[in-house]
Amino acid sequence: MSTSADPARQLLRHTVATVAYRGGKALRGAPEAFAAFTLAGSPRTPANILAHMGDLFDWALSMARGETVWHDSKPLTWDAEVARFFNALKNFDDYLAASEPLRSSAEGLFQGPIADALTHVGQLAMLRRLAKCPIKGENYFKAEVTAGRVGFEQAAPRREFD
Repeated sequence: MSTSADPARQLLRHTVATVAYRGGKALRGAPEAFAAFTLAGSPRTPANILAHMGDLFDWALSMARGETVWHDSKPLTWDAEVARFFNALKNFDDYLAASEPLRSSAEGLFQGPIADALTHVGQLAMLRRLAKCPIKGENYFKAEVTAGRVGFEQAAPRREFD
């Protein structure tokens, strides 16, 4: 697989790796009950949010290929949904790393599905705190985020704080 030298694609790949790093942190160690946690009767559980995040990256890949295919997936089991999310990130990153043409603007891909996913990672992190299973804060500037590293397993945090 050849890696494109296009700076916009490289920035998208780094951003996808950032979603994987931050998303992995928000998902790792979550108790099984977290998937169904609700706040003030909201119908959007962490499992629903995670399913939506997988849909966002499936959509991003479809647009990068020149299509616009949207799915509104029902959540799978928590572990299956986590795997689906990281698989969607990998599929999108693989396309960005390949020489296939990008049939959607990098700016549109960033401002639509990728930025939305970053928002939802923040929601999951906040919901973890409210569900009494918080994650530690981190100086993300110092985090080891590498384009292409888009799986559940990520580098250890370099600078966490309470």
